[in-house]
Amino acid sequence: MSIFDRLKKVTSGAPTEAAAAVQKKTFTFPTLPESLEEMQALPEATLEDPFQTAALTVCALCAYAADKCIGTKMLNWLRGPRPLSPHDLSFLNDRFREGHYVPFSYFTGATPENDYTPKPPFTLTFEEGLYADMNPGYKKLRIRSGGADSPREIVLRQTAGQKWYLWDQFLMVGIRQAKSENPWA
Repeated sequence: MSIFDRLKKVTSGAPTEAAAAVQKKTFTFPTLPESLEEMQALPEATLEDPFQTAALTVCALCAYAADKCIGTKMLNWLRGPRPLSPHDLSFLNDRFREGHYVPFSYFTGATPENDYTPKPPFTLTFEEGLYADMNPGYKKLRIRSGGADSPREIVLRQTAGQKWYLWDQFLMVGIRQAKSENPWA
């Protein structure tokens, strides 16, 4: 099949082989971890699957919103041999100035109308994009926010020991304001 034939399939809405193979995983947490030890006690903490690391990253960002020190410990653990740099920390601090609700917007049921307050159990769903495996040893996943029209991405990297670590996240970007903070709502 030529590239033009594949393009016709994509634009006509017909599923492609790549689209048919898109993997999706959902994680449910009765409560969110409030310490590194609680996070490491979760079944997802094996980090044997990139989806696990992605789900724990959202949990760590929620912890960071409540306590920067605890959130930093969690994120550093999820990043493995590559801890947060001063630039990374500055970026996070800047993002949280705009609103502590952004990481909570990724949980099912969190919307601007309820101030991004999901109800327990806390559910996250990640999916692969078309280019999830474009670079060997890396996995790019996507997650939808209740405050954005397009999914956000997170990139994981696999070590020689087969563990998946957080490489980069594009989760802490602008979303619609929470209703309580929106003067136009």
